[in-house]
Amino acid sequence: MLYQNLRLSTEDGVARVTLARPEVRNAFNADLIRELSDAFARLGADPNVRAIVLAGEGKTFSGGADLNWMRAALDCTEEENIEDALAMSDMFRTVDRCPKPTIARVHGAALGGGVGLCAVCDVVVSASDAIFGFTEVKLGILPAVISPFAIAKIGRSHARALFLTGERFGVDRAMAIGLVHHCADADELDLSIDRLLGELRSAGPQATQIAKRMIEEVCAVDYDASRELTAKRIASQRVTREGQEGIRAFLDKRKADWVRQ
Repeated sequence: MLYQNLRLSTEDGVARVTLARPEVRNAFNADLIRELSDAFARLGADPNVRAIVLAGEGKTFSGGADLNWMRAALDCTEEENIEDALAMSDMFRTVDRCPKPTIARVHGAALGGGVGLCAVCDVVVSASDAIFGFTEVKLGILPAVISPFAIAKIGRSHARALFLTGERFGVDRAMAIGLVHHCADADELDLSIDRLLGELRSAGPQATQIAKRMIEEVCAVDYDASRELTAKRIASQRVTREGQEGIRAFLDKRKADWVRQ
């Protein structure tokens, strides 16, 4: 697919996906949703990609829904609105289930669907002056399709406080509720992300992906089921080439062969 609303580049195993609609604060429309779904599906299947950084061009990470898209929705039937919503939900699901580690680089603001992108990324690094908000109720609508992902990220209590008021909040509160993991001054955002990428590069590529999948598997079952599942996961990984190499490297006090020398 030729992307019109995204910039995509890959270097040294790191894919960078940049929302490229700065004139509308990187707001969502049907085309952007479709391109994000395609990009994360492709990158997730690319064996040369170790990690994905999601960012926004211009002054804002993402301001939510595009006004022209919302205006067009006024004339859509309920069935047409359902199709639009399902496509957006599927996009968030694709990002959420991407097997590669994902990092959101947030600056300016992440509102509405922009917060949804934060919720589906593994690690969120935010500028210290960024603003967040589940602002849909201010427009008389709902944070609906992002809710499964946002509630999983911040929990029911914070969702009830923030979904109902639609209030905007800063990075301190975003960190306190688990939406943001790292904070840096705007001019040091990329340094913070580079540090995280260094940590990811030092980890086993297969182990990282399996650990991500295992989190979802463990959360979906009770302890008795997770007991057997986790035992099988660690036993299986220990006998892989990567597991054997990682343990031997540790014992030999050297770097594993997947670490760039």
